Amino acid sequence: MKYFLSFLLVLSSIIVNAQDVVGTYELQSNSNDSSDFELKRILTLNSNGTFEYYNYRRVKRGIPPETHTYGKGTWKRENKVIIFTTAQSDMDDKFTLNFTGTKARFISKSPRDKSDRIIKTALSFYESEIFWIKGMKLLKKEITL
Repeated sequence: MKYFLSFLLVLSSIIVNAQDVVGTYELQSNSNDSSDFELKRILTLNSNGTFEYYNYRRVKRGIPPETHTYGKGTWKRENKVIIFTTAQSDMDDKFTLNFTGTKARFISKSPRDKSDRIIKTALSFYESEIFWIKGMKLLKKEITL
């Protein structure tokens, strides 16, 4: 019985840790119809270990003026690092971004931190073969009821 309770405790802590990473992360520039530039990046981490990424960029005088790029694949968590992988079968005419080798640090407020400071949950990308992803920080979208 003692081993069973220990097993349940370990299993529940693993599930809780994975659940806090799952969700939608985004970066969005403040823009309106009259601005020359707009940027929207959305990353969705699903509980089954898959992800989808969407990047929208509009530059008024750009060629082309609007671009939409997509990526998908799998992710796994190792401590505070999220590792992304894209299989060849995940890529097609729509999903053209290969996230293999991309790593992001998971940023959140520690449950032990009892201070009033606010730390927004985010992903900070520090390694990627996609040059414009390295250094990107996406904030977790809060669920509002």
